[in-house]
Amino acid sequence: MKIKHKGVIFDLDGTLIDTLEDIGTNMNRALRTRGFPELPIEQYRDKVGWGIKRLAFLALPEEARQEETAALVSGLASGFYAENPLVYTKPYPGIIELIAVLKRRKIKTAVLSNKPDAVAQKVIAGLFPLSSFDIVQGEVSGKKRKPDPGCVWDFLVSLGLTPSDVIFAGDSEVDMETALASGCFPMGVSWGYRSEETIVKAGARAIIKNPEELLNYL
Repeated sequence: MKIKHKGVIFDLDGTLIDTLEDIGTNMNRALRTRGFPELPIEQYRDKVGWGIKRLAFLALPEEARQEETAALVSGLASGFYAENPLVYTKPYPGIIELIAVLKRRKIKTAVLSNKPDAVAQKVIAGLFPLSSFDIVQGEVSGKKRKPDPGCVWDFLVSLGLTPSDVIFAGDSEVDMETALASGCFPMGVSWGYRSEETIVKAGARAIIKNPEELLNYL
């Protein structure tokens, strides 16, 4: 018998929305500004998920991968991205409909991202109906971030749920690590930025091929 869950915490990039082109375009602009070569957008696919500073580090040529240089590039990219993060970004097919069903069923929902909080809030507000989620949080200075389980436990307290009540749905190793560390059910999505093999190896206990399949676990 399947455990029925009462809440879902979603990753953002690669899970709810396809942000790869906007992220890559703005990182390339930052690289170009500092005199570094740009990357093809597709090469960002396996580099996103750990936050903008880590992304900048990985986007730099190997010989330029110093913390100070990555900080400069990430600062530029963050500024460019924050100005207009919704040029190419859109929800994946079926996501808007899924969130509407969850809301009707009174399933608690939250979004936990490692992108800067102001940008996460702007993106959610621009793409989803008002009050689609109970909580939305990106990276906030002084607060724990994925994969630290503390950020999930803070959510659970606010939602009045326990880890066993909650699905953590994401597309990356970071998401599966977060789910396992916090005690939530680690669910991978097949349409994101990592391969199914990668997220299974990272600990996913289920992989869904389309958003509607998530409803089978509620």
